[in-house]
Amino acid sequence: MSKSVRFWIIWMLLPGIVISGIFVGSGVLIGKWAVRSVSAESDTYQELKLFTEVISIIKSNYVEEVKSKDLIYGALKGMLNSLDPHSSFMTPDLFKEMKVDTKGEFGGVGIQIGKKGIAITVIAPIEDTPAYMAGIKAGDIIVKINGETTEKMTLYDAVSKMRGAKGSKVTVTIMRTDWKDTKDFTLVRDTIKVKSVKFKVLNDDVGYVKISQFQEKTVADLEKALAALKEKKVTSLLLDLRNDPGGLLQGAVGVSEQFLPPNKLVVYIKDRSGDKKEFFTEGDGKYEKLPMVVMVNEGSASASEIVAGAMKDWNRAIVLGTTTFGKGSVQSVLPLSDGSGLRLTTARYYTPKGTSIQNTGITPDIVVKQKADKAKEHGTVMREKDLKGHLENEQAEGQENEETEAAPIEVEEKDDVQLQRAIDILKTWDVMKKFNKAA
Repeated sequence: MSKSVRFWIIWMLLPGIVISGIFVGSGVLIGKWAVRSVSAESDTYQELKLFTEVISIIKSNYVEEVKSKDLIYGALKGMLNSLDPHSSFMTPDLFKEMKVDTKGEFGGVGIQIGKKGIAITVIAPIEDTPAYMAGIKAGDIIVKINGETTEKMTLYDAVSKMRGAKGSKVTVTIMRTDWKDTKDFTLVRDTIKVKSVKFKVLNDDVGYVKISQFQEKTVADLEKALAALKEKKVTSLLLDLRNDPGGLLQGAVGVSEQFLPPNKLVVYIKDRSGDKKEFFTEGDGKYEKLPMVVMVNEGSASASEIVAGAMKDWNRAIVLGTTTFGKGSVQSVLPLSDGSGLRLTTARYYTPKGTSIQNTGITPDIVVKQKADKAKEHGTVMREKDLKGHLENEQAEGQENEETEAAPIEVEEKDDVQLQRAIDILKTWDVMKKFNKAA
């Protein structure tokens, strides 16, 4: 085996995995960075002797026969899970699934999950999926899957148990904040197709674009959406990144370059040794002068935070909403010889001005919260800082926001306080520019 191995750089989602097989990442960059030598120190070999001793004892003495591969896979899962919430070992099936996920079509029930303490918690259901239509909500705790308690399950164990063939059933037992007892939801698995870009015209001349996640086709779909809005002669743009858990790094850069001039820094990443990789815009910035508001909330993570951070740092758009999820780490994915894979946290990422958002998130220029009565039924928000074993922010030690907030939700347009405030800002844009010039 070569001493050098090539990694894929992956910007992981929240901790969350969409149970349809989606997102084990908030952005996969298949690239040539992060090449490392693989070697083992002599003392490591010595310590491995203990590992082989334990395997031998179990194989010889355990009450039932066990396979060596099962023992090794179990040990690898534990090893990676002990590092941080986003590092993990993937079996061949999970690794294969991960490579397919970013295409935006996968099998399952359509929910994003994460761990809050020991509880497997729903980040958000995907619109028009079995979970969404059954009434599962953000903040719900998954207590059991097919009658088996989730107390000691890893996220990936939960994912594998909820995946399955289209038409098959899975029963998830849910506990909600204001319930006295749990409730069973029997879901019929389906093929989940997520359309990452939706658009429309609001108030006659405000272009609205919603990116639900960053997939392979997101940039191309965004370009089509913007061209269609241009034909409708919109005079401003509202980019909605709320509840967007992330996706491909290429998508984050490609989206940003629609609104920034060429050769503008979008994001950079830095590993343990201080090696730095920068990502610049390469497009022509067709829409760089269009008045723009970017909406974010607690469910905006990774790739969506990269876009919001770039727009904010370059003063390109007003960022409005609530503080984002706060995932500022980078995961590299390494294929292994038997078809399995490692997802390993290898770097941190920084906004163009050099800010780490790990645990702290992107703070909006204008903070606007949804109505409390609309949000309270969804439980409390889960951010990166709530995940067990999360990395600290070296720039903001001891400054993590401890405020308890309602979980991010989507509401009807008429009740969407953030949307209405954003429209008001865009409607008065020209007037405010005149005042600024006068000042």
